[in-house]
Amino acid sequence: MSSENQGISVAVDQNEYLAEGADTVNAIVSVEAGTDFVAAGPAPDRVEILIIDCSGSMATGRKFQGAREATVAALDVLPEGTRFAIIEGTAKARLIFPKDEPSLPATRANVAAARRQLDKLRPSGGTAMGTWLGLARQLAKKHEGAMVHAILLTDGKNEHEEEETLRAEIKLSEGLFTCDCRGVGADYEVKEMRMISDALHGGTDVVEHGEQLAADFQEMMVSSAAKAIPELTLRVWTPAGATVNYVKQVAPTVLDLKGVPSQSSPQVQDFPLGSWGAEEREYHLQVRVEPAAPGREKAAARVTVLAGDAEVGKGLVRAVWTEDTELSARISDRVAKYTDQAELAQVVQEGLDARKQGDVDTATAKLRRAVELATQAGNAETAKLLRNVVEVDERDGTVRLRAKVEAFDEKALEARSVKTVRIPPKKS
Repeated sequence: MSSENQGISVAVDQNEYLAEGADTVNAIVSVEAGTDFVAAGPAPDRVEILIIDCSGSMATGRKFQGAREATVAALDVLPEGTRFAIIEGTAKARLIFPKDEPSLPATRANVAAARRQLDKLRPSGGTAMGTWLGLARQLAKKHEGAMVHAILLTDGKNEHEEEETLRAEIKLSEGLFTCDCRGVGADYEVKEMRMISDALHGGTDVVEHGEQLAADFQEMMVSSAAKAIPELTLRVWTPAGATVNYVKQVAPTVLDLKGVPSQSSPQVQDFPLGSWGAEEREYHLQVRVEPAAPGREKAAARVTVLAGDAEVGKGLVRAVWTEDTELSARISDRVAKYTDQAELAQVVQEGLDARKQGDVDTATAKLRRAVELATQAGNAETAKLLRNVVEVDERDGTVRLRAKVEAFDEKALEARSVKTVRIPPKKS
């Protein structure tokens, strides 16, 4: 089932047939924002916040020089008039540009002045990412109605504040700005960065060397500028007696979504989807329903896409009970394959965790499963990254942990294993 309303297309892919007594409904919900819809509204005010790790460890190699060059490169591609600010991140957070106001527009003069301030920075001190987010949040609050996007760069762990502080700052920042995280080198914790980017509707990636940052920063800026819808929300209604087990983004990356119960109805949950450009994302919705007699049909869920308070797309998830085992035994190809790719991301993380703990048997079993899933899904990028951590005997498929693994290769696998291969719908 699919619908299109004002430029947002919503398509539901499922096997609606359930065996007698079955109570679990799975569906892939595809949401696509068309170019016309994205361009139709007024251009939003934009603010870009660059949060640069200036801790002492950034002095090693060309990390710090690369960070400064990347910041300049990002400013070079800012659309003129976009407001921006730069934060120096250590055990504290300091606004280094501008000095006396929350942001300035990206004019030639302001970008030149920002470069001069960057030239004065020197790496020293510690790392407290929650404090950095706290300052970014204060800046975002001073730009009511604007689309605020941040880039957070770090080379290390969040060592100079408690984890509870970071979690609290992330929660306070939700809905105020989006944030992409980048790690440089191999001494950071991917889980810390992903905790930030998942909650703030951004992405996490890593680079090995400082000189690789400039192109990456420019790409993030261009991607941010292409987003013109400040927020979309996926609203899920279920009938009385039914519950939502989960809503999980499965393309272009795997991401568990957090529902917000509606104050108006216990049967409604809202799932914030972050800012959008002209793009498509796909979600796995699983609902538990009360079983009905064979031959009965009912709505398992209604999904509605909202832009603000306006309904811009909708879809229906159905449940039909049958005694025909041929019908009920069918599994939606897309549900199955996206489920496999979500498992792939999970077993990679579990395998890497076990490897760090010295549990060779568990690590081998999990990463062997990851190799199988990556091959089945045609996920060539993850399969390639896995080969840096495990050896695969092409004759019999035996998987063994590599005796020596480069630290960056392990971080790259952890960061990028959430990327999925899109499964197109079957042509009818």
